[in-house]
Amino acid sequence: MKNFIITAVLLFLSTICVAQKLNTEKLDSLFQILEQNDKFMGSLAVSQNGNTIYKNTIGFINLEDSIKSNDNTKYRIGSISKIFTATLILKAVEENKLELGQSLNDFYPTVKNSETITIRNLLNHSSGIHDFTRNEDYSNWSKIKQPKDSMLKRIAGYESEFPPHSKSEYSNSNFVLLTYILEDVYKKSFETLLKEKITTPLKLVHTFYGGEINNNNNEASSYSYLGKWNKEPETDMSIPQGAGAIVSTPEDLNIFIAALFAENILSEASLEQMKNIENGYGLGLLRFPYNEKWSYGHTGGIDGFQSVTGFFPEDKLAISLTSNGINYNINEILLAVLGSFYGDGFDLPHFNKVKLSTKDLEKYLGTYSSEQIPPKIMISREGSTLLAQATGQPSFPLEPTAKDIFIFEQAGVEIEFKPHTEEMLMKQGGKEFLFTKE
Repeated sequence: MKNFIITAVLLFLSTICVAQKLNTEKLDSLFQILEQNDKFMGSLAVSQNGNTIYKNTIGFINLEDSIKSNDNTKYRIGSISKIFTATLILKAVEENKLELGQSLNDFYPTVKNSETITIRNLLNHSSGIHDFTRNEDYSNWSKIKQPKDSMLKRIAGYESEFPPHSKSEYSNSNFVLLTYILEDVYKKSFETLLKEKITTPLKLVHTFYGGEINNNNNEASSYSYLGKWNKEPETDMSIPQGAGAIVSTPEDLNIFIAALFAENILSEASLEQMKNIENGYGLGLLRFPYNEKWSYGHTGGIDGFQSVTGFFPEDKLAISLTSNGINYNINEILLAVLGSFYGDGFDLPHFNKVKLSTKDLEKYLGTYSSEQIPPKIMISREGSTLLAQATGQPSFPLEPTAKDIFIFEQAGVEIEFKPHTEEMLMKQGGKEFLFTKE
């Protein structure tokens, strides 16, 4: 659900596609290093042919009370919920409750362009409906229970971003509407439908529609890192609905996505529709390249949680990662697992510990602008931690690695300050952007 101006893109990259035995000792070392350097809290599971071949869990579900996480700790999975919701929609189509070409006007005619928006448009983000999470005021009400009528009024009040069918743009509003449509046609709650049609048949005992986080039920709270782990406030689950309100574990996610691709939930025809990618989006599924192979799955982010699940049909390989605190690029963890599985290997990370005083940071503070990209970036500090914040976006911490060089590893960002010329160079994804202090 969470939106960043600087977003880590999940890319699976490799040169060798012959499965090998996982180097579990080296993977264990990776997680030890991440834990020792406050880089990651969460859980990973890898399965093949329905059998778990590796799993690891580090961190705490509650740091304040020193409650350690374990293999059955449950995490909010954010937008991975969309795969579940899309599966329920396709199940409704199979049960003749809905049609993919059916108009939104049949359900919520007050939404702009509802007469030309179809169920399919909602599923593959080609509706043009504005994403409510992008509004600047979202954080003001996201922690407060929102009745269905309030959410519908809010979504209906937005102007369309583009004409339906003309292009695709990610919008959580689409899947909130799909949640309500499911409840309308079945006359049951989304929570009940999730249980009846997915979690109970597959025996996903750790997967459910979330509510207020309950540490006593082994549910993790989430954290962000600003020199130390800080507990994040909770989004009220009345808001994301089927767009991001599900709680699960990596092993449950692996079981679910493997069952989906084994056609144990939906028919082959329905699965093929979900996998059909148009303008970057399937029906609740995303597709990621891995050399000449493809994996299908989704990423998720809500509050301090980040997650990913993916399935490689050729190898019947499922990988799921759930995190309640990350100060590292999540892709690097996935690449390490895949490198180990496919015999490509991986390097263990090394973290340079550079300590700077608050006085050292003063020379970097200010607002910077660039002629290359429109957002300005404000550099501030909180204690001895340097923060960067792009216009209209959340702030993120910068970690010093050398003289005048800082990184935000989570998104693969490096910033090099040039105090004498009052400039900074931001590098990400092989591109460089020069900013000048105003």
